[in-house]
Amino acid sequence: MTPLNSRPSVLRRRHLLQASGALAAAVALPTWAQAAWPARPIRLVVNFAPGSSPDLLARAISAPLQQALGQPVTVENRSGAGGIVGGEAVVKSAADGYTLLVASGSSLSINPLIYPRMPYDPARDLAPVAALARIEVFLTSRSEASYRTYAEFVRFAKANPARLTYGSPGSGSSPHLAGEMLKSQAGFFAVHVPYRGSAPALQALLAGQIDYMFDPGIAFEHVRSGRLRMLAVGSARRVGLWPDTPTLAELGLNGFDAGTTHAVYAPANTPADVVTRLNAEINKALAVPQVRTMITNLGAEPTPMSPADLRNVQASDLRRFTTIVQERKISADS
Repeated sequence: MTPLNSRPSVLRRRHLLQASGALAAAVALPTWAQAAWPARPIRLVVNFAPGSSPDLLARAISAPLQQALGQPVTVENRSGAGGIVGGEAVVKSAADGYTLLVASGSSLSINPLIYPRMPYDPARDLAPVAALARIEVFLTSRSEASYRTYAEFVRFAKANPARLTYGSPGSGSSPHLAGEMLKSQAGFFAVHVPYRGSAPALQALLAGQIDYMFDPGIAFEHVRSGRLRMLAVGSARRVGLWPDTPTLAELGLNGFDAGTTHAVYAPANTPADVVTRLNAEINKALAVPQVRTMITNLGAEPTPMSPADLRNVQASDLRRFTTIVQERKISADS
């Protein structure tokens, strides 16, 4: 029998053991499980420059997300290397739902094809969260050019080999591949000039430093004002915002489709319940009138879908662009 005068000591030891066990269990729990998510601000890392279509989409959804989640949602631009810089920053961050990537479709579906060594594998190291919009590209030229239609543009290009230059948001971007698809199918040559984002490429076009570009929907005000001229749509069907502008497929380039899906991704191993919550809130944000208007003003469409559907789209786009990359021997230095 335990002596009466030893009972307090036994009880103290028992309480200490219980407390130690509880502490150990708390330490063993992952950080995200110790507090309800989200418990602090969320960062949206955009892998292209301010003014680009991924940037505009991130800023459009940030306000409704902030309201729905009850935490600040900030946008941070990390451009460079065709979107790889921003992607790497997110891959290296904690998989806790507080750092997310808002990416162009090309950075997930084209970069693995043109960069022999990437610092991460998009399919392995990034978890699909939610699609934002299907972004189309529009063949746009300087209004003072002598050609006024697509047919005149092609005749001029063929009659003046290597005279034309076209800009893109960077090597391997969907506007870049659209330019290579156009040259391949229409049968002419032009010099590619890569920029660090679609906004700098647009400024170069307005300044007359390049002759044309495939615009991802940020040049419309200049088309309406007459400073630029839209010649065709680089997607499989016409766009509601420009119903009278034909597609390149209609103009004879069979199967021409350079559109991509911009989307949100998280570091791999982000908790499934966090991804599910983010997917639901982002899909709701896409239905907010101001967000829908911003997206349609890009000549794009909101694309609410599940993470699994987004992964399938990503894989399908990679297969779609493989042909032109291999045919034109496109690399990150093209």
